[in-house]
Amino acid sequence: MNAATAAGVLLIILPLGFNAAFAALAAKFDYPDILRKPTQEILLRFRDGGSALVLLWWSFAMTAVLLAPAAVLLSGALAGADATLLALGSTAGVLAAVVQFLGLIRWPFLVPYLARTATAPDASPARKEAADIVFQSFNRYLGVAVGEHLGYLLSGAWSVLAGVAITQSSTLPAWLGIVGIIIGAVLALCSLEFVGRFEPAGWKLAAALTPVTYIVWSLWLVAVGVFLLL
Repeated sequence: MNAATAAGVLLIILPLGFNAAFAALAAKFDYPDILRKPTQEILLRFRDGGSALVLLWWSFAMTAVLLAPAAVLLSGALAGADATLLALGSTAGVLAAVVQFLGLIRWPFLVPYLARTATAPDASPARKEAADIVFQSFNRYLGVAVGEHLGYLLSGAWSVLAGVAITQSSTLPAWLGIVGIIIGAVLALCSLEFVGRFEPAGWKLAAALTPVTYIVWSLWLVAVGVFLLL
């Protein structure tokens, strides 16, 4: 299997797996809307989801890892593109995978412990308050800052760099590269949702753009994968 074929397969599997896991979490755990609920309610719902929910979160985190090899393999498949640009694109793609994984992996390893601690029959008010502080702190740090802010920013940067490389290469149609550049720029914009004065409640424009942009980004990944396999 050459680089183009391997990249094509991964670029199709990645968005399908990511969106399937996201849809399952939305149905089983009311994610991401549940994050607006009080911490105790979130942890109770998580506990009630049992090991199946923990495994689903683990699977969701694993889909983020797929971007790393996909980005590297895509760079190897784009013959004729600038070597420095391809190296930068691979680096951005690997970093995007790492930060998104770090943002998600708290759910199958940290949150189960918090759920057991805060929802135990003998849990004191002090223990519940401590669990609330830990959960919300990690949600802001790993979830918002690392997973979402850096994740969107680096995914956007990778998409822009990959898009420019596609326009330079004869491997794929140039219009796919142009679409990637546009989507990447919007993803980078979405990364500013909780930056600066928007930190307390979020930037409404970015919040509205993010889900639509991720759907379009997923379709772009699939399209690039399909054209690589043709």
